[in-house]
Amino acid sequence: MLYFIPRYTEHTDPWCFTSGIFDDTELDSLQAQAKNATQRAIVNDTTDKQELDKIRRSQVSWIERTQESEWIFVKLAHAVATLNAQFFRFDLTSFGEALQLTNYDQSENGMYGWHQDSGGKNQVNRKLSIVVQLTDPAEYEGGNLQIMTSANPQNIRKQRGLIAAFPSYQLHQVTPVTQGSRQSLVAWVSGPPFR
Repeated sequence: MLYFIPRYTEHTDPWCFTSGIFDDTELDSLQAQAKNATQRAIVNDTTDKQELDKIRRSQVSWIERTQESEWIFVKLAHAVATLNAQFFRFDLTSFGEALQLTNYDQSENGMYGWHQDSGGKNQVNRKLSIVVQLTDPAEYEGGNLQIMTSANPQNIRKQRGLIAAFPSYQLHQVTPVTQGSRQSLVAWVSGPPFR
């Protein structure tokens, strides 16, 4: 059963979340894959390590849509369809890209500064961003997913299995991990340009 909690206030843009989509075994599998991520995350093709360290410090791996991974896409698609129908009503078409598994580790104060997911000139048109928290919050400190909805950023509740959804144009960040490590699964849902 899906569980929804809308986040609407008079002065903020909406974001919402649900949980109970992935069971513990599925979360364990995804978390293990994310912990083994070895590809250095980049931002807009930035390869200068010093410049990149100021913006993003994490390791990533990718889940392409295959017969073996189809169950992940199906579960996410169901959650996205329900959340979108209830809260956003965006014209969405598909997951236009592979899913991203991310590992933020205390050894490098893993983080990702303020950014938008809307994509660059050669990317698909990202409209809705989805973040699945894979790590039990007791296993790490810091690593807050924050959304800038007003003058003060808002923390998304830390809960293993929680799926947060927000417009891809929304400013957001992951604060530095100070203890342990934090893993997440990120997806972007594309569609025609906003009008």
